[in-house]
Amino acid sequence: MRLKNQRKHNLKFQSPFASPVAYFERLTWEEKWRFQRLSTAVNTKEEEVVSSFLSSNMAPSRRLRRVAASQPGFLNLKTDSGGAALAGGRRKRLNKNKKKSWNKHSDINDVDAFLEDVRLQERTTGGLLSEKSDESLFFLDAGPPKDQRVSQPAEEQKRSKGKAWRPLRIDLILQRDSLVPIPKDVLAYQKPNAKKLRRIAEKAAQLSAKGVVTRRQKRLLNRPPVKERTKKAVTEANNNPNRDYYDMWREEPKDTSDPWFLQQTGKKRVPRPERMNEKPSVLPAVEVIAAGGSYNPEFFSHQALLQEAHNVELKRQKEEDRIAKQLAVNKEHFATEETVMKEQVEGLVEEEAEEGEEEAASEEDVAVGAIVMAEKKTERQRRKERVEKLKVQRRQANRAKSDKRQQLFQLNSIKKTIKERETNTKVKQEQRKSNQEAEKAQPRRLGKLKFQPQDMEVQLSNELAGSLRRLKPEGSVLKDRFKSLQKRNLIEPRERAKFKRVLKVKYVEKRAFREIT
Repeated sequence: MRLKNQRKHNLKFQSPFASPVAYFERLTWEEKWRFQRLSTAVNTKEEEVVSSFLSSNMAPSRRLRRVAASQPGFLNLKTDSGGAALAGGRRKRLNKNKKKSWNKHSDINDVDAFLEDVRLQERTTGGLLSEKSDESLFFLDAGPPKDQRVSQPAEEQKRSKGKAWRPLRIDLILQRDSLVPIPKDVLAYQKPNAKKLRRIAEKAAQLSAKGVVTRRQKRLLNRPPVKERTKKAVTEANNNPNRDYYDMWREEPKDTSDPWFLQQTGKKRVPRPERMNEKPSVLPAVEVIAAGGSYNPEFFSHQALLQEAHNVELKRQKEEDRIAKQLAVNKEHFATEETVMKEQVEGLVEEEAEEGEEEAASEEDVAVGAIVMAEKKTERQRRKERVEKLKVQRRQANRAKSDKRQQLFQLNSIKKTIKERETNTKVKQEQRKSNQEAEKAQPRRLGKLKFQPQDMEVQLSNELAGSLRRLKPEGSVLKDRFKSLQKRNLIEPRERAKFKRVLKVKYVEKRAFREIT
């Protein structure tokens, strides 16, 4: 099998026999085994096995020696980079016109060995041995000096006499096994924007040498002094061994601001924020109805309550009329015979007029859309424009100076204007505060809907009764409390959710109804 593979790799086998197979069949089992070892040595570059095979006696007979000697492919074998080249009578021809084949068939073992030797010298000695001096490589160990020798007791000398001192294994593991210096990280020593920062520092040094104070330094010098704050007591760490002993059964002083709370919990209550003490509305929880709402009221108080209810109804009716008026159709938009006739004839008579208008408009467009070439200004025109521009600037500057001079004679009027503004500002502030106080008594808008007040519960003059027994009950206590919560901004005003049909209604005629119709 191996001979067939050798034939595939262009390894010629010269033998006096008809074929290599016939030669292989005539060998003994020991010779076959040695022959297989030889072919394995060729593939794996084992030169020692090849040399031992050639030196040993392959067969006791003279015929086998003559056959083995006549094989040039097995006498002088040399390892190739691919393991398939033969050395001897014929040299394999290889193409090295490409970089890939050159690298594949070139022998660089000597270069690798040299580089490995250099790396070994750098790791062990820190450089090449040829460049090192003898003093750095060798030294004479004469023992420590006499003045540095420490006298040891006799027992320790006897104990340490048997074995020499050597470092521990764990210390040897942690030591460096290479003398090559660690490469420096260039990026670790670089600073971002180093040139820019250096240029800024040089400029600041030049300004400080001239005595110029920058705007930033002025701002730092003119800033107000910071008030010293009392530092909070730093709690001592629990892992400090010198801390005081903590007695969990000791009695700590308690705050007597709220005796009952301290008696129940033994802790100080957290102060409540001031904003939580403010009520959402200043309205009372229960509003007492006016005197006219009594079951047996006075005449004038009852009439005043009726007038108030009447005003509420008028306001509501006025709002409804306003909405109906906005939604009503204007009389001018009603269809008449003239408008119907005009709508029917529209588009029939105006065709000729539209064609004439289009022709006139096209002529006007042509006249308007003509391209006007801008002529280049001469030097005289540019000089004249520059002079006019300077005159306008000077005129504006003179006017500003005259206005400033005129303001000096208007100091009294300016002071009067400032006082009027201050008084107006104070009046507006007071008015704003009064409006804010009034808004506290009004329900705010907490959601999408506005608060709708409850209808006034008032009885007419003919419905009044002289006693509670004959009084007609009106209203609901539950509804009154619910509206009170909404009015005091405690809950959001809402309306009942409307039913929304998911599926459309489908009308189907029954067969009996269809037969009748």
